[in-house]
Amino acid sequence: EGMVLLKNDGNVLPLAEDMKSIALFGNASYETFIGGSGSGYVPTAYKINIAEGLNNAGYETDNSLKETYKTYIKENTPKPVNMIAAVMGHREPAPEMPVNEELASRMAEVSDIAFITIGRYSGEGADRSVDNDFNLSETEKSVLNIVYRAFHAKGKKVVVILNIGGVIETASWRSDPDAILLAWQPGMEAGNAIADVISGKVNPSGKLAVTFPLAYTDVPSANNFPGTVVEGDPLIRRKVIYEEGIYVGYRYYNTFGVKTAYEFGYGMSYTTFTYSNLRLSTKKFRNELTVSVDVKNTGQVAGKEIVQLYLCAPAKKMDKPESELKGFSKTRLLLPGESQTLNFTLTSRELASFNTLASSWDAEAGTYTVRIGASSTDIRLKGSFKVTNYLTVEKVS
Repeated sequence: EGMVLLKNDGNVLPLAEDMKSIALFGNASYETFIGGSGSGYVPTAYKINIAEGLNNAGYETDNSLKETYKTYIKENTPKPVNMIAAVMGHREPAPEMPVNEELASRMAEVSDIAFITIGRYSGEGADRSVDNDFNLSETEKSVLNIVYRAFHAKGKKVVVILNIGGVIETASWRSDPDAILLAWQPGMEAGNAIADVISGKVNPSGKLAVTFPLAYTDVPSANNFPGTVVEGDPLIRRKVIYEEGIYVGYRYYNTFGVKTAYEFGYGMSYTTFTYSNLRLSTKKFRNELTVSVDVKNTGQVAGKEIVQLYLCAPAKKMDKPESELKGFSKTRLLLPGESQTLNFTLTSRELASFNTLASSWDAEAGTYTVRIGASSTDIRLKGSFKVTNYLTVEKVS
């Protein structure tokens, strides 16, 4: 349920019942990343890769393509640098296997659809980089391009699976595939879980807890990270000045109107939902306020929806972002035509911001706007209430 459907043109997913033959490209289809290294590493008795999961679900994956990938990965995976890295679970993966036009064309002849898995892996001592990590490598770009052209030339579809632990650049290539499934690093049952979503056994209902920027330079910390080298001090190698203030993540993008590839809170479904009947328990805030909204499944299949509550607050004495997430709730599995009422509670603490000058958590007097949305920018309903007097919720030292 935590997987996020980023794109699904023409309802490619879930796969139609007559689509059984899958050409599976990408190293991570066969060496699937179930988690990270270091603190993200958990030893497991087994793991199900994507190829195995699809086979378990009754799909056919080309055996010759699988053997080509397995041989390449075995021959090109570097050995652990040292024992510490091995104990922490870190292993440098093999670089992405190149795919030529002949191979792609041959697969397009014998397969119903193509899947391309893009994988990412990192941990302590093996941090991410912009080149060949946040941005795709030249080989990955080539694989995507060659497979797209071969399958689209035959009128066949292409699905990209993102087996990643963090954000990557998608804006330069996302228009080409017919569907994109963000599977994250889903643990030891990864392949089976992904197959459940691909087949429609489970309707994906995850929403993004991070923003996917158009480019790394759009990230507010890009200007000051990783900082400057400190000379002559063996304990301090780099000095990083924290400059973003309260404008982190969606608070930055939404406040300053910076366009994104996929906004915070975004996520598609195999069905559709409508929001209606927004109710606020009071128009004048006194310690607590209840927000209610009705959600209805207006599509053809059962599904769950995550509804998000954002709050716009006055900014007279304190700096405030354009809006802030103050609550979210997931419906039960709603059948087509079924509705559910979701309730949110706002207390004075949810209204408060930290006042650095007064060392207190304060809420300013004025009008507050409640926004109910399917994401941080896909706002469906709005309501408002007033706080009559300036509130000091908590004084600290």
